[in-house]
Amino acid sequence: MYITGRRPDGYHTLQTLFQFLDYGDTLNFHVRQDNDICLLTPIDGVPNEQNLIVRAARLLQQHTGCLLGADITLNKRLPMGGGLGGGSSNAATVLVALNHLWHCGLSQEALCELGLTLGADVPVFIYGHSAFAEGVGERFIPVKPEEKWFLVAHPGVTIPTVTIFTDPDLQRNTPERKLDALLSSPFSNDCEPIARKRYPEVEQLISWLLEYAPSRLTGTGACVFAEFNTESAAQRVLQQAPEWLHGFIARGVNVSPLKTFLTGQE
Repeated sequence: MYITGRRPDGYHTLQTLFQFLDYGDTLNFHVRQDNDICLLTPIDGVPNEQNLIVRAARLLQQHTGCLLGADITLNKRLPMGGGLGGGSSNAATVLVALNHLWHCGLSQEALCELGLTLGADVPVFIYGHSAFAEGVGERFIPVKPEEKWFLVAHPGVTIPTVTIFTDPDLQRNTPERKLDALLSSPFSNDCEPIARKRYPEVEQLISWLLEYAPSRLTGTGACVFAEFNTESAAQRVLQQAPEWLHGFIARGVNVSPLKTFLTGQE
């Protein structure tokens, strides 16, 4: 992720590449005939009304005037605050699923506009294809990077996004480059030096993984990923990881699991 500037409203402009994992949270929905939104599996420390899942459902209700509700269950697999887009992808799934189940009839473009009010990463999960993103992350061009295997590891700390973006040492003027130039150059992340400086756990994790494979911070962190050409190579490294390293293996995919599921339902 490259940070190319800062807008007057405080948001940072960036250039970044989004690719999905075939691993993540799972949501299930049951339509209610009243307008209650019930998250049946609350997350510790997150009041339901502040949860992006509930906020996304309420937003769709308000925007469309829908009088229906939903019971929603969440199987949480992605770590909280890991920089993997778990909250954003859940919000996107709610908008897409309930738009269908409630027969709201909103277009993908309209859903993306709604999603952007919840978070800059939500639209790309609604879009559902790997993309090169600009602006605050809401403008994207479809791309097809190689679908590699990843060892994704969590250092055991949570990094608030605001901590990274308010650090005075953060690189904020990386020159913008054309898509071809970005895709043909080695990838890096302007947020990584800040995370490594402020969180020794992140520094330790990246340093260990770099001994085995190219490794980088995910977004603003705290998770780190190492890339491999085969699943077996990733598994071998995970099997010899120290006890303090907690991770999983996943494949990078250019069509999101949500989009793949919806295509199979058509």
